[in-house]
Amino acid sequence: MITLRKALPQLFGRMKPCICQNLVKLRLIFILVVCGVTSGSALAGDYATVLMYHRFGESKYPSTNIRIEQFEAHLNMLDNGDYTVWPLGKIVDYLQQGKDLPEKTVAITIDDAYLSVFMEARPRLKARNFPYTVFVATQPVDRGLRGYMSWDQIRVLQDEGVQIGSQTRSHPHMHKISLIDAENELKISNARFLEEIGQRPKLFAYPYGEYNLDVIELVKQAGFDSAFGQNSGIAHGYNGFFELPRFAMNEQYGTIDRLQLAIDGLPLKVDQIVPEDVVLSDDNNPPNYGFTLAPDIANDRQLRCFNSTYGKLEVNILGPRAEIRLPGPFAQGRARINCTMPGGDGRWRWFGRQFLIP
Repeated sequence: MITLRKALPQLFGRMKPCICQNLVKLRLIFILVVCGVTSGSALAGDYATVLMYHRFGESKYPSTNIRIEQFEAHLNMLDNGDYTVWPLGKIVDYLQQGKDLPEKTVAITIDDAYLSVFMEARPRLKARNFPYTVFVATQPVDRGLRGYMSWDQIRVLQDEGVQIGSQTRSHPHMHKISLIDAENELKISNARFLEEIGQRPKLFAYPYGEYNLDVIELVKQAGFDSAFGQNSGIAHGYNGFFELPRFAMNEQYGTIDRLQLAIDGLPLKVDQIVPEDVVLSDDNNPPNYGFTLAPDIANDRQLRCFNSTYGKLEVNILGPRAEIRLPGPFAQGRARINCTMPGGDGRWRWFGRQFLIP
């Protein structure tokens, strides 16, 4: 590339004027192609992978912790591969405005504002100039609980360009509390953010990734631009911006192979999802689960869906409509159905949904 780039001016200089005029566009196109290829960030995507972390180097909490060597391996892959790490807010803005993102765009998010974010993750992310978002529940910070960041530390992050998102006041299971209490969780935390960092967050993460339709409406009314769960999948906004997915990374599910599957992933775009509410009752457990595939993938018959209890599930496709059936009910608690489809070039389309069973 460098040799050609140096040789082209000499080649054009030796040509006759008429030939140069005829080839000027070709030269410009060549330069644009060279720049696009070498930058590694050609604008071609309408989606992004959002990664979610909690703790760093806190081995007492393996379900929410990522080991330091795992995290450094993640950062190495992002830094040395053909990926573009963007701020989450910028990604949401681009998706909502219909702008193209760089191919293989990735966002890094961190929940709960644990002290290890400041002590362990911050210097490593800062060294690579990677943007990231920290979702904060205000009450643990207000109380100065051990193991959490302080407001002074959160302000340091903000001054360094880190985006601060909201995760309510007390980090409750929002679908289990009253609507008045849920509304107060949002109002009180928004007020605390204004007092401590001078602004109200635009991005929201549901505590534990749990919500219902009423909670979604409260989050919208509270003025947030988008909201994120903890279901696996690629963020795209095709079916809205208040149930956006993230890939959770921890000691067990933070292998380099899983990371690569996530950051190489493609969107499996669906809408008209049934049941619409992820909170199930005795009357619809197991759910008659289904969705409509987006037109660009509606003719693909390679959809596969899985659940950790029942394994591969029955999938029936009629036109663009996919219906998934389980052999039995979910147990109490949380359950997930993850659906995939080959996307070409060894990549996979992802769509995951988390269900809540009281």
